[in-house]
Amino acid sequence: MQANKPPLEGIRVADFSWFAAGPVYTAILANHGAQVIRIESQSRIDGLRVLHPQPEGKYGWNTSGWYNNCNPSKLSFTVSMRHPKALDVVLRLIARSDIVAENYTPGTLEKWGLTYEKMQELKPDIIFVREPMQGSDGPHAHYAGFGAMIAPLAGINYLTGPPDRRPVGMGTQYTDYVINPGHAVIATLAALHYRNRTGKGQLIELAQLESSVSILGTALMDYAVNGRVQTSQGNRLPHAAPHGAFPCQGEDRWCVIAVFSDDQWRALCRAMADPQWCHEERFATLQARKQNEDELDRLVEGWTSTRTAEDVMKALQTAGVAAGVVQNARDVLENDPHLKERGYYVYLDHPEAGRTAYDGPGFRLSKTPGKLQ
Repeated sequence: MQANKPPLEGIRVADFSWFAAGPVYTAILANHGAQVIRIESQSRIDGLRVLHPQPEGKYGWNTSGWYNNCNPSKLSFTVSMRHPKALDVVLRLIARSDIVAENYTPGTLEKWGLTYEKMQELKPDIIFVREPMQGSDGPHAHYAGFGAMIAPLAGINYLTGPPDRRPVGMGTQYTDYVINPGHAVIATLAALHYRNRTGKGQLIELAQLESSVSILGTALMDYAVNGRVQTSQGNRLPHAAPHGAFPCQGEDRWCVIAVFSDDQWRALCRAMADPQWCHEERFATLQARKQNEDELDRLVEGWTSTRTAEDVMKALQTAGVAAGVVQNARDVLENDPHLKERGYYVYLDHPEAGRTAYDGPGFRLSKTPGKLQ
Protein backbone atom coordinates (compact mmCIF):
# COMPACT_ATOMS: atom_id res chain seq x y z
CA MET A 1 0.00 0.00 0.00
CA GLN A 2 1.31 3.42 -0.91
CA ALA A 3 2.10 5.78 1.95
CA ASN A 4 -0.97 7.77 3.03
CA LYS A 5 -3.15 6.12 0.40
CA PRO A 6 -6.73 5.79 1.72
CA PRO A 7 -7.37 2.12 2.56
CA LEU A 8 -10.56 1.90 0.48
CA GLU A 9 -9.34 3.88 -2.51
CA GLY A 10 -10.58 2.25 -5.71
CA ILE A 11 -13.73 0.82 -4.09
CA ARG A 12 -17.03 2.13 -5.46
CA VAL A 13 -20.31 1.92 -3.54
CA ALA A 14 -23.77 2.25 -5.10
CA ASP A 15 -25.60 3.60 -2.07
CA PHE A 16 -29.39 3.22 -1.95
CA SER A 17 -29.56 3.78 1.81
CA TRP A 18 -31.40 6.61 3.56
CA PHE A 19 -32.05 8.20 6.95
CA ALA A 20 -29.22 7.19 9.32
CA ALA A 21 -28.23 3.54 9.81
CA GLY A 22 -27.31 3.05 6.14
CA PRO A 23 -25.82 6.49 5.37
CA VAL A 24 -23.65 6.51 8.51
CA TYR A 25 -22.28 3.12 7.44
CA THR A 26 -21.45 4.25 3.91
CA ALA A 27 -20.05 7.54 5.24
CA ILE A 28 -17.41 5.56 7.12
CA LEU A 29 -16.46 3.89 3.84
CA ALA A 30 -16.41 7.24 2.03
CA ASN A 31 -14.27 8.87 4.71
CA HIS A 32 -11.68 6.12 4.20
CA GLY A 33 -11.36 6.48 0.46
CA ALA A 34 -14.29 4.66 -1.12
CA GLN A 35 -16.24 6.44 -3.85
CA VAL A 36 -19.79 6.39 -2.53
CA ILE A 37 -22.56 7.40 -4.94
CA ARG A 38 -25.97 7.96 -3.40
CA ILE A 39 -29.02 7.16 -5.53
CA GLU A 40 -32.05 9.20 -4.46
CA SER A 41 -35.49 10.17 -5.72
CA GLN A 42 -37.05 13.63 -5.71
CA SER A 43 -40.49 12.03 -5.46
CA ARG A 44 -39.57 10.47 -2.10
CA ILE A 45 -36.62 12.31 -0.65
CA ASP A 46 -34.59 11.20 2.32
CA GLY A 47 -36.51 12.39 5.38
CA LEU A 48 -33.36 13.75 6.99
CA ARG A 49 -33.11 16.38 4.25
CA VAL A 50 -36.03 18.35 5.68
CA LEU A 51 -35.11 18.11 9.36
CA HIS A 52 -33.28 20.59 11.57
CA PRO A 53 -30.81 21.96 12.35
CA GLN A 54 -30.89 24.31 9.38
CA PRO A 55 -28.67 27.40 8.89
CA GLU A 56 -30.37 30.63 9.87
CA GLY A 57 -32.25 32.08 6.93
CA LYS A 58 -31.75 28.99 4.79
CA TYR A 59 -34.00 26.00 4.34
CA GLY A 60 -33.83 23.44 1.58
CA TRP A 61 -33.13 19.86 0.67
CA ASN A 62 -29.38 20.40 0.87
CA THR A 63 -29.08 22.48 4.03
CA SER A 64 -30.06 20.10 6.84
CA GLY A 65 -27.19 19.71 9.27
CA TRP A 66 -28.51 16.30 10.22
CA TYR A 67 -28.54 15.04 6.64
CA ASN A 68 -25.19 16.57 5.72
CA ASN A 69 -23.53 15.17 8.83
CA CYS A 70 -24.60 11.65 7.82
CA ASN A 71 -23.47 12.02 4.22
CA PRO A 72 -20.09 13.74 3.89
CA SER A 73 -17.53 12.73 1.27
CA LYS A 74 -20.19 11.30 -1.07
CA LEU A 75 -21.46 11.90 -4.57
CA SER A 76 -25.14 11.66 -5.42
CA PHE A 77 -27.74 11.85 -8.14
CA THR A 78 -31.51 11.56 -8.35
CA VAL A 79 -33.49 9.18 -10.49
CA SER A 80 -37.13 8.20 -10.71
CA MET A 81 -37.38 4.43 -10.90
CA ARG A 82 -40.67 4.90 -12.72
CA HIS A 83 -38.82 6.34 -15.71
CA PRO A 84 -38.40 3.75 -18.49
CA LYS A 85 -34.64 4.35 -18.67
CA ALA A 86 -34.02 4.48 -14.91
CA LEU A 87 -33.31 0.77 -14.43
CA ASP A 88 -30.72 0.79 -17.20
CA VAL A 89 -28.92 3.75 -15.57
CA VAL A 90 -28.86 2.10 -12.17
CA LEU A 91 -27.75 -1.28 -13.55
CA ARG A 92 -24.86 0.36 -15.38
CA LEU A 93 -23.73 1.90 -12.10
CA ILE A 94 -24.00 -1.41 -10.27
CA ALA A 95 -21.97 -3.14 -12.99
CA ARG A 96 -19.16 -0.69 -12.25
CA SER A 97 -19.44 -0.90 -8.47
CA ASP A 98 -17.91 -3.13 -5.81
CA ILE A 99 -20.60 -2.74 -3.16
CA VAL A 100 -24.35 -2.12 -3.22
CA ALA A 101 -25.84 -0.87 0.04
CA GLU A 102 -29.47 -0.42 1.08
CA ASN A 103 -31.64 -0.25 4.18
CA TYR A 104 -35.13 -0.05 2.66
CA THR A 105 -38.10 -2.16 3.66
CA PRO A 106 -37.44 -5.67 2.21
CA GLY A 107 -38.72 -6.07 -1.31
CA THR A 108 -38.22 -2.45 -2.40
CA LEU A 109 -35.20 -3.08 -4.63
CA GLU A 110 -36.71 -6.31 -5.93
CA LYS A 111 -39.79 -4.37 -6.99
CA TRP A 112 -37.53 -2.32 -9.23
CA GLY A 113 -35.89 -5.44 -10.67
CA LEU A 114 -32.72 -5.06 -8.57
CA THR A 115 -32.34 -8.59 -7.23
CA TYR A 116 -29.08 -10.01 -5.94
CA GLU A 117 -29.14 -12.52 -8.80
CA LYS A 118 -29.44 -9.69 -11.32
CA MET A 119 -26.53 -7.88 -9.69
CA GLN A 120 -24.44 -11.06 -9.86
CA GLU A 121 -25.13 -11.35 -13.58
CA LEU A 122 -23.71 -7.86 -14.06
CA LYS A 123 -20.88 -8.15 -11.52
CA PRO A 124 -20.22 -11.72 -10.29
CA ASP A 125 -18.09 -10.53 -7.36
CA ILE A 126 -20.53 -7.83 -6.16
CA ILE A 127 -20.95 -7.37 -2.41
CA PHE A 128 -24.59 -6.62 -1.55
CA VAL A 129 -25.14 -5.22 1.96
CA ARG A 130 -28.70 -5.05 3.29
CA GLU A 131 -29.83 -3.59 6.61
CA PRO A 132 -33.52 -4.54 7.03
CA MET A 133 -35.07 -3.75 10.37
CA GLN A 134 -36.00 -7.34 11.27
CA GLY A 135 -34.58 -9.45 8.46
CA SER A 136 -35.81 -10.13 4.94
CA ASP A 137 -38.14 -13.01 5.82
CA GLY A 138 -40.36 -14.05 8.68
CA PRO A 139 -43.55 -12.53 10.12
CA HIS A 140 -41.95 -9.14 10.87
CA ALA A 141 -39.88 -8.78 7.72
CA HIS A 142 -41.93 -5.93 6.29
CA TYR A 143 -42.07 -3.86 9.48
CA ALA A 144 -40.38 -0.54 8.81
CA GLY A 145 -38.82 1.50 11.58
CA PHE A 146 -35.96 3.51 13.01
CA GLY A 147 -33.63 3.29 15.98
CA ALA A 148 -36.42 4.66 18.17
CA MET A 149 -38.34 1.44 17.51
CA ILE A 150 -35.38 -0.94 17.44
CA ALA A 151 -34.10 0.00 20.90
CA PRO A 152 -37.30 -0.96 22.75
CA LEU A 153 -37.83 -4.05 20.58
CA ALA A 154 -34.31 -5.21 21.38
CA GLY A 155 -34.90 -4.73 25.11
CA ILE A 156 -32.42 -1.88 25.43
CA ASN A 157 -35.00 0.60 26.68
CA TYR A 158 -36.22 -1.86 29.30
CA LEU A 159 -32.82 -1.60 30.98
CA THR A 160 -32.64 2.21 30.98
CA GLY A 161 -33.75 4.67 33.62
CA PRO A 162 -34.39 4.44 37.37
CA PRO A 163 -35.94 1.17 38.56
CA ASP A 164 -38.94 2.91 40.12
CA ARG A 165 -39.97 4.65 36.88
CA ARG A 166 -40.97 3.69 33.37
CA PRO A 167 -38.14 3.13 30.85
CA VAL A 168 -36.74 6.37 29.49
CA GLY A 169 -34.74 5.10 26.50
CA MET A 170 -31.30 6.27 25.47
CA GLY A 171 -32.16 9.80 24.37
CA THR A 172 -30.69 9.25 20.92
CA GLN A 173 -30.85 6.71 18.10
CA TYR A 174 -27.74 4.89 19.30
CA THR A 175 -28.48 1.84 17.19
CA ASP A 176 -28.60 3.99 14.04
CA TYR A 177 -25.33 5.82 14.65
CA VAL A 178 -23.08 3.29 16.34
CA ILE A 179 -24.22 -0.33 16.53
CA ASN A 180 -25.60 -1.12 13.08
CA PRO A 181 -23.20 1.06 11.03
CA GLY A 182 -20.26 -0.37 12.94
CA HIS A 183 -21.33 -3.95 12.34
CA ALA A 184 -22.01 -3.22 8.67
CA VAL A 185 -18.51 -1.77 8.22
CA ILE A 186 -16.85 -4.80 9.82
CA ALA A 187 -18.94 -7.18 7.71
CA THR A 188 -18.06 -5.25 4.55
CA LEU A 189 -14.33 -5.26 5.29
CA ALA A 190 -14.52 -9.01 5.89
CA ALA A 191 -16.33 -9.46 2.57
CA LEU A 192 -13.71 -7.38 0.74
CA HIS A 193 -10.96 -9.46 2.33
CA TYR A 194 -12.77 -12.65 1.30
CA ARG A 195 -13.18 -11.33 -2.25
CA ASN A 196 -9.49 -10.51 -2.47
CA ARG A 197 -8.67 -14.11 -1.53
CA THR A 198 -11.32 -15.97 -3.52
CA GLY A 199 -12.63 -13.60 -6.18
CA LYS A 200 -16.16 -14.16 -4.87
CA GLY A 201 -18.70 -11.60 -3.67
CA GLN A 202 -21.22 -11.96 -0.87
CA LEU A 203 -24.75 -11.15 0.16
CA ILE A 204 -24.66 -9.62 3.64
CA GLU A 205 -27.93 -9.27 5.52
CA LEU A 206 -27.54 -7.32 8.73
CA ALA A 207 -30.91 -7.35 10.49
CA GLN A 208 -30.81 -4.20 12.61
CA LEU A 209 -32.79 -5.71 15.47
CA GLU A 210 -30.47 -8.71 15.80
CA SER A 211 -27.42 -6.49 15.47
CA SER A 212 -28.71 -4.22 18.25
CA VAL A 213 -29.45 -7.08 20.63
CA SER A 214 -25.75 -7.96 20.58
CA ILE A 215 -24.89 -5.20 23.06
CA LEU A 216 -27.02 -6.93 25.71
CA GLY A 217 -24.74 -9.94 25.96
CA THR A 218 -24.42 -9.76 29.74
CA ALA A 219 -28.20 -9.60 30.27
CA LEU A 220 -28.81 -12.42 27.80
CA MET A 221 -26.22 -14.67 29.41
CA ASP A 222 -27.53 -13.87 32.88
CA TYR A 223 -30.93 -15.13 31.80
CA ALA A 224 -29.60 -18.13 29.84
CA VAL A 225 -27.30 -19.31 32.64
CA ASN A 226 -29.04 -18.08 35.80
CA GLY A 227 -32.65 -17.64 34.71
CA ARG A 228 -32.46 -14.08 35.99
CA VAL A 229 -34.15 -11.20 34.16
CA GLN A 230 -32.13 -8.04 34.56
CA THR A 231 -34.01 -4.80 35.20
CA SER A 232 -33.16 -1.11 35.02
CA GLN A 233 -30.73 0.17 37.66
CA GLY A 234 -30.54 3.84 36.77
CA ASN A 235 -26.87 4.82 36.74
CA ARG A 236 -25.77 2.09 39.11
CA LEU A 237 -23.83 -1.12 38.54
CA PRO A 238 -23.77 -4.20 40.76
CA HIS A 239 -19.97 -4.22 40.88
CA ALA A 240 -19.28 -0.53 41.52
CA ALA A 241 -20.05 2.07 44.21
CA PRO A 242 -20.34 4.94 44.04
CA HIS A 243 -21.38 4.82 40.41
CA GLY A 244 -23.63 7.55 39.07
CA ALA A 245 -24.13 11.10 37.88
CA PHE A 246 -23.73 13.64 40.67
CA PRO A 247 -25.01 17.26 40.63
CA CYS A 248 -22.48 20.06 40.52
CA GLN A 249 -22.47 23.85 40.61
CA GLY A 250 -24.42 25.59 37.87
CA GLU A 251 -27.68 24.94 36.09
CA ASP A 252 -28.15 21.27 35.25
CA ARG A 253 -24.44 20.47 35.56
CA TRP A 254 -23.38 16.94 36.48
CA CYS A 255 -20.30 14.77 36.74
CA VAL A 256 -20.23 10.99 36.43
CA ILE A 257 -18.13 9.11 38.99
CA ALA A 258 -17.31 5.39 38.79
CA VAL A 259 -15.49 3.53 41.58
CA PHE A 260 -14.77 -0.14 40.89
CA SER A 261 -12.21 -1.07 43.54
CA ASP A 262 -11.22 -0.36 47.12
CA ASP A 263 -8.10 1.41 45.87
CA GLN A 264 -10.26 3.74 43.78
CA TRP A 265 -12.52 4.26 46.77
CA ARG A 266 -9.57 5.38 48.90
CA ALA A 267 -8.43 7.65 46.07
CA LEU A 268 -11.89 9.23 45.93
CA CYS A 269 -11.79 9.81 49.68
CA ARG A 270 -8.40 11.54 49.41
CA ALA A 271 -9.68 13.75 46.58
CA MET A 272 -12.60 14.77 48.83
CA ALA A 273 -10.11 15.74 51.59
CA ASP A 274 -10.68 12.46 53.45
CA PRO A 275 -13.91 13.28 55.35
CA GLN A 276 -14.59 11.29 58.51
CA TRP A 277 -17.54 9.41 57.06
CA CYS A 278 -15.21 7.76 54.51
CA HIS A 279 -13.72 5.72 57.37
CA GLU A 280 -17.03 4.38 58.65
CA GLU A 281 -17.54 0.61 58.55
CA ARG A 282 -20.62 0.95 56.35
CA PHE A 283 -18.40 2.12 53.48
CA ALA A 284 -15.34 -0.05 54.11
CA THR A 285 -15.98 -2.62 51.35
CA LEU A 286 -17.82 -2.77 48.04
CA GLN A 287 -20.52 -4.94 49.57
CA ALA A 288 -20.97 -2.48 52.43
CA ARG A 289 -21.08 0.47 50.06
CA LYS A 290 -23.70 -1.27 47.94
CA GLN A 291 -25.84 -1.92 51.03
CA ASN A 292 -25.67 1.76 51.95
CA GLU A 293 -25.60 3.21 48.45
CA ASP A 294 -28.38 5.76 48.87
CA GLU A 295 -26.62 7.37 51.82
CA LEU A 296 -23.26 7.09 50.05
CA ASP A 297 -24.58 8.93 47.02
CA ARG A 298 -26.02 11.66 49.25
CA LEU A 299 -22.66 12.21 50.94
CA VAL A 300 -20.70 12.27 47.66
CA GLU A 301 -23.28 14.69 46.29
CA GLY A 302 -22.58 16.99 49.22
CA TRP A 303 -19.01 17.30 47.94
CA THR A 304 -19.71 17.57 44.20
CA SER A 305 -22.50 20.11 44.58
CA THR A 306 -20.04 22.72 45.88
CA ARG A 307 -17.78 22.45 42.84
CA THR A 308 -18.05 22.78 39.09
CA ALA A 309 -18.37 19.60 37.08
CA GLU A 310 -15.04 20.33 35.40
CA ASP A 311 -13.26 20.73 38.75
CA VAL A 312 -14.72 17.46 40.03
CA MET A 313 -13.62 15.64 36.89
CA LYS A 314 -10.07 17.01 36.96
CA ALA A 315 -9.63 16.33 40.67
CA LEU A 316 -10.81 12.74 40.41
CA GLN A 317 -9.00 11.90 37.19
CA THR A 318 -5.81 13.22 38.74
CA ALA A 319 -6.43 10.94 41.72
CA GLY A 320 -6.97 7.92 39.46
CA VAL A 321 -10.77 7.75 39.69
CA ALA A 322 -12.89 7.47 36.55
CA ALA A 323 -14.94 10.67 36.20
CA GLY A 324 -16.38 12.74 33.37
CA VAL A 325 -18.52 15.80 32.87
CA VAL A 326 -22.04 15.12 31.59
CA GLN A 327 -21.70 17.34 28.56
CA ASN A 328 -24.26 19.28 26.58
CA ALA A 329 -23.91 20.03 22.88
CA ARG A 330 -21.88 23.22 23.44
CA ASP A 331 -19.50 21.38 25.77
CA VAL A 332 -18.84 18.69 23.20
CA LEU A 333 -18.47 21.03 20.24
CA GLU A 334 -16.48 23.84 21.87
CA ASN A 335 -15.05 22.87 25.24
CA ASP A 336 -14.03 19.20 25.31
CA PRO A 337 -10.20 19.22 25.47
CA HIS A 338 -9.86 15.62 24.30
CA LEU A 339 -12.03 16.10 21.21
CA LYS A 340 -10.16 19.33 20.44
CA GLU A 341 -6.79 17.61 20.71
CA ARG A 342 -7.98 14.78 18.47
CA GLY A 343 -9.40 17.25 15.96
CA TYR A 344 -12.66 15.31 16.03
CA TYR A 345 -14.96 17.99 14.67
CA VAL A 346 -14.29 19.02 11.09
CA TYR A 347 -15.53 22.29 9.58
CA LEU A 348 -16.46 22.10 5.91
CA ASP A 349 -17.78 24.69 3.47
CA HIS A 350 -21.07 23.64 1.88
CA PRO A 351 -22.29 25.55 -1.21
CA GLU A 352 -25.76 26.01 0.31
CA ALA A 353 -25.45 25.37 4.05
CA GLY A 354 -22.25 27.37 4.45
CA ARG A 355 -19.45 26.55 6.88
CA THR A 356 -20.62 24.07 9.53
CA ALA A 357 -19.25 21.41 11.86
CA TYR A 358 -19.28 17.72 10.98
CA ASP A 359 -18.51 14.66 13.06
CA GLY A 360 -15.09 13.37 12.09
CA PRO A 361 -14.18 9.66 11.96
CA GLY A 362 -14.87 7.91 15.25
CA PHE A 363 -11.55 6.06 15.05
CA ARG A 364 -8.16 6.91 13.59
CA LEU A 365 -6.03 4.47 11.63
CA SER A 366 -2.37 5.05 12.49
CA LYS A 367 -0.99 5.04 8.93
CA THR A 368 -4.05 5.84 6.81
CA PRO A 369 -6.44 7.97 8.90
CA GLY A 370 -9.82 8.76 7.39
CA LYS A 371 -10.86 12.28 6.51
CA LEU A 372 -13.95 14.14 5.37
CA GLN A 373 -14.12 15.77 1.98
